[in-house]
Amino acid sequence: MTEGAVRRGCGVADLADDYDVIVVGAGPAGLSAATTLAGLKARTLLVDENQAPGGQIYRAITVARSADRRRLGEDYWRGRGIAENFLRSEAEYAPATTAWSIQSVQDDTGRTIGQDVGLSSSGMARLIRAKQVVLATGALERPFPIPGWTLPGVMTAGSAQIALKTSGLIPSGKVVIAGTGPLLYLLAAQLIEAGAMVSAVLDTTPRENWLRAFRHAPGFLISPYLAKGLKLLGKVQRRTRVIRWVSALSAKGEGGLREVVWTAGGREHRMPADLLLLHQGVVPNVNFSNAAGCAHHWDEAQLTFRPQVDEWFASSVVGLSLAGDGAGIGGAEAAEIQGRIAGLGCASHLGLVAPVERDRLAAPLRRSLAQATRGRRFLDALYRPAEAFRVPQGPDTIVCRCEEISAGQIRASVSAGAVGPNQMKVFLRCGMGPCQGRLCGLTVTELIANERSKHPSEIGYYRLRFPVKPLKLRELAALPQTDTAKVAVLADLADTHHSTYVTERKSQ
Repeated sequence: MTEGAVRRGCGVADLADDYDVIVVGAGPAGLSAATTLAGLKARTLLVDENQAPGGQIYRAITVARSADRRRLGEDYWRGRGIAENFLRSEAEYAPATTAWSIQSVQDDTGRTIGQDVGLSSSGMARLIRAKQVVLATGALERPFPIPGWTLPGVMTAGSAQIALKTSGLIPSGKVVIAGTGPLLYLLAAQLIEAGAMVSAVLDTTPRENWLRAFRHAPGFLISPYLAKGLKLLGKVQRRTRVIRWVSALSAKGEGGLREVVWTAGGREHRMPADLLLLHQGVVPNVNFSNAAGCAHHWDEAQLTFRPQVDEWFASSVVGLSLAGDGAGIGGAEAAEIQGRIAGLGCASHLGLVAPVERDRLAAPLRRSLAQATRGRRFLDALYRPAEAFRVPQGPDTIVCRCEEISAGQIRASVSAGAVGPNQMKVFLRCGMGPCQGRLCGLTVTELIANERSKHPSEIGYYRLRFPVKPLKLRELAALPQTDTAKVAVLADLADTHHSTYVTERKSQ
């Protein structure tokens, strides 16, 4: 593929000291934001951890073949045009680069004049300044803590999809897919088309969800979701066994998965399995926006925390915008449109487009966004995960995989005085592992809320700090010794010293 005008940096050492805009994330939202900004003559840098553009939904799209098109579907192939448009733009592109911090920069009057973004690659780290930043960090799979989910042979559906898209890896043996949501059936269809032996799809969608979703049916019936959903369901039902109304689920085995046990219709069932793929929807990846200080609120429809953004997807932090599923789950098509709107908003702040022209360009995008999200309320209501699969009742079920903290330990910490996830850290290391709460954060919030008979919005989420991704000591040591870097390091040391002091005092 011809890369057009995009300049690829070999690493952070090749990047400039400052840009008009830094976009974090090369999924549909980030790609379209960067393309829009570069087209409006903003000096734009797109950074992403992966080697090629596409994000999760369009992963490896630039190297996909015609066989991948048949196997993964036309919705996946749509990402090729988005990636090609970006690669023809004037933006700069830094693949295999990790963004791990954002720090606001003020002038002498206290006015925010930009953001210093911490980037690292190839063993080197730098702080690069931008007048505007667009976070397009996408979504994470919702935690699915069931008994046995830490056994070898149990994976998330998303991880299997990554292996399929990037390396063409097809699972061998007996595969069981369990959970809820349209992506559950999409993955099943993709794996079946690729030749995997999918023994069954265990659908955990509660029966009562259909009644809850019914009032949103008019919008869904005229949405593009209907035809796509019926096609997927038909393909899966013709090729494998679909078991609905699953109300309990566990993975069994010694040293590895041997069988899947589930309850449906009031009876317990068992099935031998070599691989169990779990999925119960996706939620915004809020670690970056949380650590940056953006205001968040609890979204009752999607059962998750999401950042507060305005009509141009600007956050509560000056100079920081969010677009795509990281600002609320809406799907790939909606994410692409949001990225373009966010790009227009940033360009307007930079004075590159007049407000009147910005509004004119945004008008058709807003109409397209409304159409792309039509039917979303129906899907959110229908595929609302059951509480039994969000809040584990068994005391031995692992919640924090990194630190091996169980649901029983978390409930015990509440009895000992923990009123929220951050106070809980005085008693447990839950959320302090390498994933920094990505795999346990929502479960912890809902567990504590359940134990205290409170709403999740009253409990809150982890208070996160930078770096939001693992940073090697050699990369930290490679940071130029600027005044800004010294202040950042001293501030982190002060926070660490204060946290240690508080912990020691509470333990006395």
